[in-house]
Amino acid sequence: MSHLLNLLPAIGGLGIFLLGMVIMTEGLHALAGPAMRRALKAFTRSPYSGAATGALCTAILQSSSATTVAAVGFVGAGLITFSGALGIIFGANIGTTITGWLVVLLGFKLKLGTVILPVIFFGALLKLFAQKRLASLGLSMAGFGLIFVGIAMMQQGMAGLENIITPAQFPPDSFTGRLKLLALGILITVVTQSSSAGVAAALTALYAGAVNFNQAAALVIGMDVGTTITALMATIGTARGARRTGWAHVVYNLLTAIAALLLLTPYTWVWEYYAPGQLQANGEIALVAFHTFFNGAGVILVLPFSEYFARLMMKIVPEAASPYTGQLDVSLLSEPSIALNAVFSSVKTQLTGLIEHIRRLLAEQTKLSVNDLGELHSALEQTRAFVDRIHLEQSSQAEWPKLLAMIHVLDHLHRLHQRCDEETLQIKSLAALHQLEAVRPQVLGRLNTFVQQLQHEQWHLAFEQARDLRIGLANQLEPVRNAIMMDIALGKVSVPRATEHMEALRWLQRIANHLARIAYHLSRLPAE
Repeated sequence: MSHLLNLLPAIGGLGIFLLGMVIMTEGLHALAGPAMRRALKAFTRSPYSGAATGALCTAILQSSSATTVAAVGFVGAGLITFSGALGIIFGANIGTTITGWLVVLLGFKLKLGTVILPVIFFGALLKLFAQKRLASLGLSMAGFGLIFVGIAMMQQGMAGLENIITPAQFPPDSFTGRLKLLALGILITVVTQSSSAGVAAALTALYAGAVNFNQAAALVIGMDVGTTITALMATIGTARGARRTGWAHVVYNLLTAIAALLLLTPYTWVWEYYAPGQLQANGEIALVAFHTFFNGAGVILVLPFSEYFARLMMKIVPEAASPYTGQLDVSLLSEPSIALNAVFSSVKTQLTGLIEHIRRLLAEQTKLSVNDLGELHSALEQTRAFVDRIHLEQSSQAEWPKLLAMIHVLDHLHRLHQRCDEETLQIKSLAALHQLEAVRPQVLGRLNTFVQQLQHEQWHLAFEQARDLRIGLANQLEPVRNAIMMDIALGKVSVPRATEHMEALRWLQRIANHLARIAYHLSRLPAE
């Protein structure tokens, strides 16, 4: 019973540490998340720059999952390549080691557990009484303080167990023993859902003498592997990009873990050779340094082979995704700005496909026009359902107007689909109007230019093109209408047949109107 009472402060301290990490991450995410996402997108030009920005963003946000979700979203939206996203994922592993350094340098060396209490109080006041960024700053401060209160409690609890829990009670320092400790590290991370908490617990146990350096190192290696299992479980039922990312985590971290196990003995030899006795005296610093070393070495070794690694992941997760909705991953809904990027990419692809369908109809390539209309319609319904799950506050400066623009664009896309459902009769009537022979090439030419501008995201030029098409059609179709009326009067065409021709002209005008409205809303998207 007394042993259990001695253990309670350590368990409670771990819980407070976890709570502090969650609160601090939430605050930092609200405070710096949008800026970090912009940095990820702006600076990820290659796997190397992706690794640097991934490490920096993870170190600042203290959340590798937030960095990874951003990377998946950008790949889905076509903003960065998959190999570039791999660089971000690799770099995020380095960023997570910052937590260990905070624990050792500020928690163990400076012992901020008591000194930090006023910071928690001041942070709570900011959260309660300030607004927006100051409130997020207060939340970050409170979480930061709780981390060190948790560390202090874990130290206190482990100090009471120094004669109860000893290295002899753990698997011995053999290869088999290290594998068992690695498995234990995986289990700890899966249970706590935080490798940072596991690393902090391992550091505390090492500091208290409950485990020796090699045992703690094997635990930390296992905790790194454990994060990949958590990430992989989170991708179940999601889109291809998220599954590939999850498997990339697993494969990369397994390779890194194997390398770390092989490097552990040489690492201890180097310490003993150049700094005899320091591995025992400053084991916690040596452990964090080892954690940083094997993660950094893994990134340096794998970056030159990022393209090959990306191909491997594509072979492991080869299933085809819809070209129209493959980007719409439900895991992105927790990040509305990234989810909107995915919607934008999906809408651009769908609009291009629908315009191509209309262009083929007008060119009378009927055999090619009907193949994917059903898939396009299904993609539109999926996109509308996805947008319906994106929830924003009206105060969101960049995301709110983008969401409204997407809703308008989807509405006009829906109307375009309705027009295409009416196509058969209208196209036949248009084909019968010899007066349109001069108009048809001009319409097709403007549609081709519109598609090119759409693909290059030249929104204002696309709007001008669609607007000119609408105005031009209005001017060119009026004489055609007058000619049809004249033919009725002269008895050259029956009234029902003339009505079909008039409806066909209205169909063409409505197509141009919807394209112009879509281009208008796209041109008003806020710049990032």
